Amino acid sequence: MNNTPLSKVAKLALGCSMLALTTGAVSAQELALEEIVVTAQKREQSFQDVPISITAIGGEKLNNFSAGGEDIRLLSSRVPGLNAESSNGRVAPRFYLRGLGNTDFDLAASQPVSVIVDDVVMENVILKSFPLFDVDRVEVLRGPQGTLFGRNTPAGIIKFDTRKPTQETEGYVSASYGSFGTTTVEAALGGGISEKVSARVSGLYQRRGDYIDNGFTGERDALGGFDEKAARLQLQFDPTDNFRALANVHVRSIEGTAAVFRANILTTGSNDLNDNFDRDTVFFDDEANNPQEYDQWGTSLKLEYDLENGMSITSVTAYENAEGFSRGDIDGGNPTGPGVIPFQSATQDGLDDLDQFTQELRLSQQATDNLFYQVGFYYFDGDFTVRTRPFFVPDSTVRHQNETWAVFGQVAYDFTQDTTLTVGIRYTDDEKTADAFSGAFGSQLPTVELDGNHVSWDAAVNHVVNDDLSVYARVASGFRAPTIQSRDVAFFGVPTTAPEETIISYEAGFKAVLAENTLRWNGAVFYYDVSDLQVTAVGGADNSVRLESLEEVIGYGFETDIEWLASENLTITAGVGYANTEINDTNIRIPTCGSQQCTVTNPVDANGFAIIDGNPLPQAPDWTVNFTADYHQPVGDDGEFFIFADYALQGDTNLLLYAAEEFNTSGNFELGLRTGYRWNDGQYEVAVFGRNVTNEANLKGIIDFNNNTGFVNEPQVFGVSFGARF
Repeated sequence: MNNTPLSKVAKLALGCSMLALTTGAVSAQELALEEIVVTAQKREQSFQDVPISITAIGGEKLNNFSAGGEDIRLLSSRVPGLNAESSNGRVAPRFYLRGLGNTDFDLAASQPVSVIVDDVVMENVILKSFPLFDVDRVEVLRGPQGTLFGRNTPAGIIKFDTRKPTQETEGYVSASYGSFGTTTVEAALGGGISEKVSARVSGLYQRRGDYIDNGFTGERDALGGFDEKAARLQLQFDPTDNFRALANVHVRSIEGTAAVFRANILTTGSNDLNDNFDRDTVFFDDEANNPQEYDQWGTSLKLEYDLENGMSITSVTAYENAEGFSRGDIDGGNPTGPGVIPFQSATQDGLDDLDQFTQELRLSQQATDNLFYQVGFYYFDGDFTVRTRPFFVPDSTVRHQNETWAVFGQVAYDFTQDTTLTVGIRYTDDEKTADAFSGAFGSQLPTVELDGNHVSWDAAVNHVVNDDLSVYARVASGFRAPTIQSRDVAFFGVPTTAPEETIISYEAGFKAVLAENTLRWNGAVFYYDVSDLQVTAVGGADNSVRLESLEEVIGYGFETDIEWLASENLTITAGVGYANTEINDTNIRIPTCGSQQCTVTNPVDANGFAIIDGNPLPQAPDWTVNFTADYHQPVGDDGEFFIFADYALQGDTNLLLYAAEEFNTSGNFELGLRTGYRWNDGQYEVAVFGRNVTNEANLKGIIDFNNNTGFVNEPQVFGVSFGARF
């Protein structure tokens, strides 16, 4: 590792791990880490017993990260190996695990990282953006999860579990106010309605005022803000000792600014932001100023019935609905400057009535002391229409329909008291159709149909070395279903398709609780081989969006993280992830920047297309590093002073499939701080906070259409907050 700022931070995080190992017990009789219970394998298990690379984050920690109004992308680089970004603002996030993801911005895009909320898959990219509030735990599972979670999970899953109703009456309210009028109000109340029924209602309100001026039109505070509301109601019904029912209804509405594209903020030959970049000013000739509106709601019903002999049946039925639009000034500029944009290129994309229905039915049993099994059936039906409005031709619409069913099973067998073998298999049948009407041609195009079926499997061995250490090895396969990309029908193009993508992955790791239960240290190494990786070539001279299949992609690396009770008053966490990805495809050719303002470093063919064989995957950082420190000092009989600091860093990252001097980043980082006072044994809290404290302007993505347009991270926000629990 070179002696760069990134390598120094990585060495520091690893050094914390080694320091913790050599540190003696710190009041060991009084200090101990709480056991982490996860549901990564659709049953409650100790974190130490699950043979998968997992990072688990509690809801309280998420609250620190989200203090400045951040959305779900706040997880980026705060979990080893995880990157997140979006060219659609606060909706349609794109996630990448171990380098695997999809840069496609289309609302019908398929992603290899699945998002699961309360046992329900959020398949469409809009559904993935539901805001975070009243969350109990986040589990990030790295590597293929095809056996239990199905197709479109070859990179892994991000699993959110919200707080559930209990008979105990309790709740909280928190409010904050900060820069640009950034306001967050979150509240929840739960408790027993009767001996058999309990409920929990929770809600979130977030807003930020417009703070970015449009220098071209002269409009002050024209864009940059948002207004978002969300709520959730859960009812828990326990009529008998062996039957439970949990109903969930949730809603969300957002109105504000989509992604803010900025023209020519990169100078040819450099990836540094130039003098054209001004966080508080853009120069849009589209006076709409990138508006965005979405409404979303959903409901689910989870039924659990315990039979005799340790057998149980679980049913999860769910429905999700969403609609809305985002509009973007794609070139990010105007005909006069900064930079010369020769024409107006605003485009609006939206969903017309997305409907998603899912049904899962599982039977599980602890058959003997040594044997656990579960089998199940899964059904998915999705139907939505993407409407694209280029403004220079009539609207185009594409209706996407997707029907999937699967059967699966998993067995865990304890060969000895210390060694467990877990194997699983799943058969999936997936059918997709796309019916497109091209406004450019004024005609209905032929229906595109894809049908894929696949068998996914995995096998893992977990061995408990002693009470403090377990080691595991896992091999897993997975796949992403065949995909249809139809956005180009709005721009005189035709749909493109990609066959199913398959992966075989190997990993080995350890999970340790050391220093007399004051240090938790986990680590894993991995290697994967992907065939027919689905990628999207976006941009170029015609600003096209075309699916491609890469013949092979190889990836390898490691993740490690620690949680250390350094003293009675100080908790430290640190994580490091490394992923090396390489495209092995000598035949693939990718169009490069349409403006000719970029410096392509790949070889090019006779047509000027880049030969990307040997490149890393786009948006796949080689290093991710995160660090937190949580310190509290008692004051008086029932109060305490506290300070929480967090740091996240992303290493070398290529932003596109082809390599160019301009379109990459290195060393992007953000720092957060939160400090305050709690009293009445933690019931009340006041604090001041800062997000992106050093006001970093980190390039998150680019558009290579007719100039060097880019978009950046969230602004610096300082504020105050108050919270109360009851």
